[in-house]
Amino acid sequence: MNYKIIILSTGLGLGGAEQQVIELASNLIQRGHQVKILSMVPLGIMGLEALSHGFDIATLNMSPGAPEPRIIPKLIHLINDWQPHILHSHMLHANLLARIVRVFTKVPVLISTAHSIDESEGERWREFAYRFTDFLCNLTVNTSKAGVERYIQIGLVSREKARFIPNFVNINKFKFDPELRNKTRSQLGLRDKFTWLAVGRFDPPKDYPTTIKAFAIILKQNPNTLLIIVGIGKLKSDIEELVKELKIESNVRFLGARSDVVALMNAADAYLKSSAWEGMPMVLLEAAAAQLPIVATDVGGTRETVLDGKSGFLVPSKNPQLLAEAMFKMMRISETKRLQMGQKGREFVAAQYSTEEVITQWEQLYSDLLKQRQITASF
Repeated sequence: MNYKIIILSTGLGLGGAEQQVIELASNLIQRGHQVKILSMVPLGIMGLEALSHGFDIATLNMSPGAPEPRIIPKLIHLINDWQPHILHSHMLHANLLARIVRVFTKVPVLISTAHSIDESEGERWREFAYRFTDFLCNLTVNTSKAGVERYIQIGLVSREKARFIPNFVNINKFKFDPELRNKTRSQLGLRDKFTWLAVGRFDPPKDYPTTIKAFAIILKQNPNTLLIIVGIGKLKSDIEELVKELKIESNVRFLGARSDVVALMNAADAYLKSSAWEGMPMVLLEAAAAQLPIVATDVGGTRETVLDGKSGFLVPSKNPQLLAEAMFKMMRISETKRLQMGQKGREFVAAQYSTEEVITQWEQLYSDLLKQRQITASF
């Protein structure tokens, strides 16, 4: 059976969660479902790109960071007019908004999806809001097993209403291509430099200060090393200033938002991520699929993505010295060994996180919840 699905996202800017929202919608449409995508805030980079490709996508035009009750009746009207089988929300603000409007709609199924192990970011009212509104949704899904367990342990959701469904990666898009590697390294002028790549927003969860401090330690012994950072965000200027303070500007390149991440992953020698907290990092799935060996902090669902000692090295968070030691270890091993690690990473994510497998899980969940709803309604 094909369903009518509204996917509600806090935003559609640039990030792993936003990418998953667009890719989920795209694959559901390919399987015959009707999908409408809504962003709470004005469309960002990914939203505008999806709109240009013909997706049914709109925005509630809420100002970022400011509560706007006016969007509630707007969303209620839209849901009642379109009459979806499923309202599927993503990220904290969209999850809470969807729960509120469900009181005023007849949508059969509401699924809340969390893309982080800790969405509170130090603001405990968020956890209280999740706990208080839990009864309004059918199920809360987290993209990492670690996230599911944490949400259960702190009482945000009961075990019966919690589910793990991972992020997914297009392994046909993200793959190793020797020709693309040589071409991109030439274009970037990398020559024989060992090149690290980091991709992600300049926000507190990504903890770029630890990345920069660890890289500065590396440069003291390995000056022929380069760090490429792809991303935008509110803390970018702070990180640029830290790079200047450490006098490592000539070895760090800020490339901003890019559409050629596949090429950059092929050009790099290893991937670097120093997050303070995570859900299941989408970018690590992509890096592994592109056969990049990985050095990352052991937070959230990272361990579910990187096989420590096999496809990469994991270290505790917020420790530049330990991160640098793992980077040294990666740089000291042979190119052949690094390629073998990359191959193991690709084999693992291809088996566990392929698009077809995960989209099938979502379809089955939709079907199961709608059947439960019908059985309940019949009594």
